[in-house]
Amino acid sequence: MTVTEPDLGVDTGQPKQQSLGTAAARNLATTTKSVPQMQGISPRWLLKMLPWVEVPGGSYRVNRRLSYAVGDGRVTFTNTGSEIRVIPQELRELPELRDFEDAEDNEILNGIADRFRQQEYTPGDVITEFGHQADQVLLIAHGKVNKLGTSEYGAPTVLGVLADGDHLGNRVLLEGDGIWEFTVKAVTPCTVLSLSRSEIEALLDRSDSLRAHLDRVRANPKKPQNKHGEAAIDLAAGHEGESELPSTFVDYEQSPREYQLSVAQTVLRVHSRVADLYNQPMNQTEQQLRLTVEALRERQEHEMLNNRSFGLLHNADLKQRIHTRTGPPTPDDLDELLSRRRKTEFFLAHPRTIAAFGRECNKRGIYPEGKQLEGKPVHAWRGVPLLPSNKLPISDGGTSSILAMRTGEESHGVVGLHQTGLPEEYEPGLSVRFTGVSDQAIISYLVSAYFSVAILVPDALGVLENVEITR
Repeated sequence: MTVTEPDLGVDTGQPKQQSLGTAAARNLATTTKSVPQMQGISPRWLLKMLPWVEVPGGSYRVNRRLSYAVGDGRVTFTNTGSEIRVIPQELRELPELRDFEDAEDNEILNGIADRFRQQEYTPGDVITEFGHQADQVLLIAHGKVNKLGTSEYGAPTVLGVLADGDHLGNRVLLEGDGIWEFTVKAVTPCTVLSLSRSEIEALLDRSDSLRAHLDRVRANPKKPQNKHGEAAIDLAAGHEGESELPSTFVDYEQSPREYQLSVAQTVLRVHSRVADLYNQPMNQTEQQLRLTVEALRERQEHEMLNNRSFGLLHNADLKQRIHTRTGPPTPDDLDELLSRRRKTEFFLAHPRTIAAFGRECNKRGIYPEGKQLEGKPVHAWRGVPLLPSNKLPISDGGTSSILAMRTGEESHGVVGLHQTGLPEEYEPGLSVRFTGVSDQAIISYLVSAYFSVAILVPDALGVLENVEITR
């Protein structure tokens, strides 16, 4: 038999609850909620700073004056272990071989590539010296070198910086009695491929087509052109009396580049039960769409910088690409980048690159003045805003790039391209189309953003390349 003793109100040592607890009270309370947050949203300064041109036909043609291409591109290499070889077809990037047609299935270009010899240099090594005979073609496979000369008053000076893919000594293909007009010294460990004049002579003895091509290049006079490579316009100035005036015309490129609008798209799916029942205090479909549009705009900026077809990094003119002198981004480097164009409106760099520039300024005791842009403080250099963009890539070796650009059609700059007035447009150049409800009661929306970017003239965009951000 079990006996249960009555509760006599004996104190058990636990405090007696005197009011309603918070856990129970929350059952009757309303929670204040934020809208869904997203880490991937950035300022997207490129989209804000570019003027946007309406493209009603979906295609934008950039008409320019006729320019004479000189084949001054960069050479690409392949490697097997530590052995590096130039890709034969890439030899057409040398001005003297630009229009060479290898009728023997690239056999001649393969023969030229095979005769290059790989050489290694350490920092400070002299690769060529001023006044010595220029008897070899040099291709820089990896590393950075300085072209050194003498100023008007006898002081040593840096004439330029060359790096991966650059070349020098091309005239050795045409003549073997020239001299080096500058000294080339390695700044970093360098791998250089060299082709001697004797090897060139051996190739010419074997190939009549190569000899005939180089003879034509040697014989053809350089076409009249201005410093930008555009066909010259004949003018007269400073004359007196009845001088005969030159006649001229302005020639255009016969095949101007056309930019087609690119697209970033996705299909947004929302279950009808979610859309019907769970819309308070925030509309579920609106929040899903808001975050999807943010992701599309982020991808749009990424494509405008990195797309190989039209992205700014891959379409900047090679003459507008410069290298840092020492590695990290210094005030001198940004001054050099700034001097390459008129009316630079802003720099664009990765936030870590901006931090590296700040460290270099600190070393020199410099504090650049900032600017106010859209009511926000931003970094600046020489009064030009230095804006961040995390879409600029950083290589495995810790290098990145800094862009400088002039914008607008009237300034012959960089412009964004889009088309507004789209069916079911949600934002300018972005549409949201209802595409139906599936058998599983899932509502679908096609979200599309149409865009591109165009460089109207080459000097509108400059790139400071191989910027070291880890030092």
